[in-house]
Amino acid sequence: MIEESLLITYGAKIKKYKKNEYVFKEGQKARYYYQVSSGEVKMNNFLENGKEFVQSFFNAPRSFGEPPLFSDILYPANAVATKDSEILQLEKTTFLNLLRENPDIHLKVTQAIALRLYYKAIMATEISSQEPEHCILRVLDYLKKDVYGLSGPFSFKVNLTRQQIAHLTGLRVETVIRATKSLEKKNELLIKNRKLYR
Repeated sequence: MIEESLLITYGAKIKKYKKNEYVFKEGQKARYYYQVSSGEVKMNNFLENGKEFVQSFFNAPRSFGEPPLFSDILYPANAVATKDSEILQLEKTTFLNLLRENPDIHLKVTQAIALRLYYKAIMATEISSQEPEHCILRVLDYLKKDVYGLSGPFSFKVNLTRQQIAHLTGLRVETVIRATKSLEKKNELLIKNRKLYR
C-alpha cells in the first residue's frame, strides 16, 4: 500500500504480534493506521451464537482498519494476527498529515477502501443467495482480480484453507469441501496437492 520507508519517515513503528494476538478489538477507538509488513491479519466478528464471521484477510503490504480513522467511529470488528506478524503502526494525526501532503497516496488509500466496500456489497448479496458454489467463486474472483491483479485460468493459487473460505462466506466447512470438489469437476477450479487454483 504505502511505501514502508515513507511511513517510517513519518514516524511509523514496527510492532510484533504473536499468532492469535489482537491488534485491536471491536468497539475500541481508532488511534493508528496499520499496515502489514510481514505475516497476516484477519478482521472478524463473533456472532451471538459464538460463531466466527471473518470480514477479510490482509497480507503484506495491505493496510486494514482505516475507515474509523476518517469517520471518528469505533472499530466495527476485531483485527487478529493469524500468524506471527510485523505491523507498521502510525499515529492517526500523523497519518492524516501524510495523506494531506501526498495526494497520490491519499487517492491510493481511497481506492483500496472503495474496493473493500465493493467486495462487501457483493458478498452481502452472495451470502443471502445461499448458492455455495457461486458464493465461493465470487470470493475467489475478487481476490484473484481485484486484490492480486491476476488473470488467466488457474493463475491464482488460493492461500486460504477450506476453513478460512468457510469463514469468509458464512458457509460450513463441509459445504465448502463439497462445493470445491464439484467446481473442480466443472473445470472452474483446479485442486493440486490439496491447494485450490482459480
